[in-house]
Amino acid sequence: MVNVAASAWQTVAGIGGIRTVLTDEKTVDFFIHELIPYKFFGQTVYITTTHICEFIIILGIVIFALIARHRIMHAEEIPRGFQNVVEFLIETLQKYVNGSMGKNGTKCYVNYIGTIILLIFLCNISGLIGLRPPTADYGTTLCLAIISVVMIQYNNIKWNKWRAFTSLFEPVFLFFPINLIGEVSTVVSLSLRLFGNIMAGTVMITLYYTLMPIFVKIGIPAALHAYLDVFSGAIQAYVFTMLTMVFINNKIEG
Repeated sequence: MVNVAASAWQTVAGIGGIRTVLTDEKTVDFFIHELIPYKFFGQTVYITTTHICEFIIILGIVIFALIARHRIMHAEEIPRGFQNVVEFLIETLQKYVNGSMGKNGTKCYVNYIGTIILLIFLCNISGLIGLRPPTADYGTTLCLAIISVVMIQYNNIKWNKWRAFTSLFEPVFLFFPINLIGEVSTVVSLSLRLFGNIMAGTVMITLYYTLMPIFVKIGIPAALHAYLDVFSGAIQAYVFTMLTMVFINNKIEG
């Protein structure tokens, strides 16, 4: 029991985790909600708030990409307006990838890194428009980490051939379990780092809006969103993509 503004906390078991409720009927709700059930191989699964938020964000990215492609295909000799924005983003992304990967930063990596950094950043800041950040769901960050690790190991096998497997037994075969854990831990570290930071920000902002009196909800939330959504969201997108590029580059260079 903890008293907060004359209200006592109660903890009750809920679907998918622990739910915290205030006795004065205020509910602290930062959980994923099951919206639409359907059958999949005889099992009931759900479309959740995470899926809906991801769909909205991806739809926005697709619309932006289509508009950008149209403007680039019909580019003016002297760029202006939206064309300036698109060219600036492309040039910045190319410098970012080339600065991290050097000569190995080919077009395919620019496309991949550009996609995931945009997706992660928009997911991280989606709380600004009232959505629950999809990256505050471990299922999302785990899938992103798995995709990146597949890309890392693909390059490992592509450039190092059989040494990609024999290196697991170096310097002696007794180190195989340690080397294998080191490779697998990349998934855990990438996913948990992103999930933990965004989930922490989501919890803090939700608690603030729920527990604080109305007179302290003017002005202060803007600073919280600036730090926990925009700044932290940008940093986490940068860290995720930077580590992905470093790991890929290390595998390419052997």
